[in-house]
Amino acid sequence: MMWYWGGGVAWWGWLLGAIGTVVFWGLVIWAIWYLVTAFTTRRSEPGPRGADPKRILDERLARGEIDAEEYVRLRDLMGGTPDRPRDEQHPAGTGDLR
Repeated sequence: MMWYWGGGVAWWGWLLGAIGTVVFWGLVIWAIWYLVTAFTTRRSEPGPRGADPKRILDERLARGEIDAEEYVRLRDLMGGTPDRPRDEQHPAGTGDLR
């Protein structure tokens, strides 16, 4: 003998339907979470190691991140320009001992 609940539908049918709905929506939510985290944690391709600092400085100037004064200051800190080697850039003065 089967136990019926209400209008002739077995109680276990309602239970299986409820469990199936919870599982379905759980999988949908998990899939959305997985896709969002997979795309947001993906890191951009890193540049080549040892990228040319002069090129990076030139790009920052071109993008407007730094002005011309800052560009010259940073270029001098890096050790000179391609036209002048580092040793020739800061010649020894009278009080400068090397």
